[in-house]
Amino acid sequence: MKRQSMLPTLNRTEFMILPESVGWYTEMPDHEVSRKAGVLNNFSIHIVLGGRGCVEHDRSVYTLQRGDAFLYFPLTEQRYYSSQDDPWEVRWVHFYGSGLREYLIERGFSRSPLWKLRQTKPVEDALDALLVEAEARGFLGLTRLSTLTYAVLAEFVSEAAPWSDPRSAEPGSRVLDLLPAMRAEACLPFDLQEWADRAGVSTYYFCRLFKKATSMTPMTFITLSRLQKGKQLLLEQPDLTVKDIAEQTGYPSVSYFNKRFLEQEGMTPTDYRQLYRKE
Repeated sequence: MKRQSMLPTLNRTEFMILPESVGWYTEMPDHEVSRKAGVLNNFSIHIVLGGRGCVEHDRSVYTLQRGDAFLYFPLTEQRYYSSQDDPWEVRWVHFYGSGLREYLIERGFSRSPLWKLRQTKPVEDALDALLVEAEARGFLGLTRLSTLTYAVLAEFVSEAAPWSDPRSAEPGSRVLDLLPAMRAEACLPFDLQEWADRAGVSTYYFCRLFKKATSMTPMTFITLSRLQKGKQLLLEQPDLTVKDIAEQTGYPSVSYFNKRFLEQEGMTPTDYRQLYRKE
């Protein structure tokens, strides 16, 4: 299958980002791209959703599979191709705009074209929305095209981690797999040892893996999950007191709940409830 939408490049535009093309390839064993340096003046993101393929970089060949991705800066040499025996499924976008180079360099994305996605679905969904819009309306709706392209980039930046051999990523993957359960059980008493045991690692290694995978500590993740639940209850359950909500979100002490809420949100739970009740 080959789905792609090509769009005109706009030399003068008020938008910070726009797509030049977006596509989705499956079952294409002959998919092969080779570009010399200085040829293509666009950024590009490719994510691998199945099968295998190769990227050549710095005189080495890297085999990519599901969850791997690559990002090229404009005017760089590019060579990548699908496996003949196990053709990859790859989704991609070429894009351009002002300030993108600085944005990506500041976040460390100039170090290497090779990346691994912690989760593929957010990026895949964003690419799908962009492809559907481009197929349906072309460049008629530039505001939405820009918004959807930025969504792809933002999700990629959020989910991308430095690429490594898939075999070395197994413990980190187990930590990522636990995140939905940790959020669902965040309001229960937090036991670091229990979560480390679920991941099959020591508490020290669990904290290291967690910080690497999410850029936060396990306790910060639990706190944010609790406060998210608290904000929902403040607005959706007006009959509950702040003390009730504190207890339901894992804080037996209402004063400590107030303190954490104020630190994170810049206002007390009561002020938050009043503010959004007025809106």
